[in-house]
Amino acid sequence: MNHLDALPPWAAVLVGVLVLLGSGFAFTGSLGLLRLKDFYKRVHAPTLGTTLGAFFMLAGSIICFSVVHGRPIFYEILIGVFLTLTTPITLMMLVRAALYRNRVEEAQEPPRRTTLE
Repeated sequence: MNHLDALPPWAAVLVGVLVLLGSGFAFTGSLGLLRLKDFYKRVHAPTLGTTLGAFFMLAGSIICFSVVHGRPIFYEILIGVFLTLTTPITLMMLVRAALYRNRVEEAQEPPRRTTLE
């Protein structure tokens, strides 16, 4: 018997809805990356959108494989934990690097003359 045949219709619908929600959030985050003009605004959209999208997809995966195997499968929770830990850290590192770069570039500008009259 094929594993896909073992998935009951209610689980297939639930998994399909969760995967569609996840892909919708990931797509929205990607659109935000394209549409927003400023780096500091642009960095938030894919971070939030793809993280939420990944959680919906992971929930769909957990339900699918738990129903197919007949027992709870929680291996995917590790993926969610790693995403939760690494995404904000990556966001902070990118923003700090951009702030540092902006400060260095501004410091390299020649000082403006001031006249003392």
